[in-house]
Amino acid sequence: MIQPYTTSVTMTANRDWLASRHGTDSTETITLDLQKLTRDTHYVEAAAGQPHGYVRSGVPVGRITASGLFGAYDPAAKDGREVFAGLVYAEAPFTPGTTKVPAALFWHGTVKAAKIPGGIDPSKIAPSPAGAQIRFLEAVSA
Repeated sequence: MIQPYTTSVTMTANRDWLASRHGTDSTETITLDLQKLTRDTHYVEAAAGQPHGYVRSGVPVGRITASGLFGAYDPAAKDGREVFAGLVYAEAPFTPGTTKVPAALFWHGTVKAAKIPGGIDPSKIAPSPAGAQIRFLEAVSA
């Protein structure tokens, strides 16, 4: 016998990194390779009372050439992630055991560099026609 099962996930968006709403209406759908992200920096795993893990909003990503998936942006990488593609726009939930996570890519707009999960040094981003069109602002005092 098959038992239908329904669940819902509620998350509060943390987009402290977002400096303006420009670009939020034109995100692109991407698939993240969870193995190319760092636990507790880029994502949080499921825990007691929280059946889903999630990739944090604002994580900088690059496109892995061989697979077409996206992983953590790394200017020293040699697999395509050295080209900054943009930021994960909204928290992306996933179930335990998942390795591929659908997400929205914020690829143009203005962000606060100091608020990026895991950090980012805008001076190390090489301009690329295939890369993001992001303007980084200095840290803003609360």
